[in-house]
Amino acid sequence: MNTKMRLLAVPTLALSALALSAAPALAADHGQDSWSTQATLNTLNNSGTTGQATVDVHGNQATVTVDVSGAAETFMDGPFPHAQHIHIQGQGTCPGPEADTDGDGVVNTTEGHPSYGMIGTSLTTEGDTSPDSGLAVERFPGGSAYSYERTFELNTETAESLKSGTAVIVVHGVDPTLMPAAAAEKMSDLDPALPAAATLPAACGTLTAAQMGAMPEGGADTGVETATSNVAAAGIAVAGAGVLAVAGSALVARRRARA
Repeated sequence: MNTKMRLLAVPTLALSALALSAAPALAADHGQDSWSTQATLNTLNNSGTTGQATVDVHGNQATVTVDVSGAAETFMDGPFPHAQHIHIQGQGTCPGPEADTDGDGVVNTTEGHPSYGMIGTSLTTEGDTSPDSGLAVERFPGGSAYSYERTFELNTETAESLKSGTAVIVVHGVDPTLMPAAAAEKMSDLDPALPAAATLPAACGTLTAAQMGAMPEGGADTGVETATSNVAAAGIAVAGAGVLAVAGSALVARRRARA
């Protein structure tokens, strides 16, 4: 009897160890496939523009959300278009007033490049998201406040900057009445056909790893976390059964010895 119970206990404990070791492996796989970064967008160039941004990555797909308020409202009797990008391969920071190298009282896009880098992804409302669409003003959100969300395939360069912590979101477009007169009269350093106000950086934020509490609720819908929990729970239950079996065999052995 004792021998039989001991033989039953051994595979039971082995199964529990296998189940418990499988749970972290599933969690690790999930962590590699899905991750999230977020940024607080702070005002640049006295624009009054602020906001929040999140980038949720699942494999090679990214869902980007941007919520902006306090932005320039109108431009030529229409909503002011706000070009927005993920900038990469810079220092991963937003420029300060010292970046104003020409002394006109504002930090233009080119002057900000050493801090936040070049365009990696254009956050357009439709169509192409490459750097080629960096000035596609007709495909960017507009107005004084907006909420943007779009899912698209993430290019390798942007993904690498996101992982390294050097990716920065920049929202462009400043009300010219808030700019120094000399700067407001200039044309854009990116496109001489546009006024400087159209492409001037208005808000900026470095994308950093999101805390667990800030992870998107949709992440749980993949079922991976649920499966991990079930495996862990099963492992704990089987482990408990194994302990009880060993304890039972020891009790029977002691009683037989006394008899």
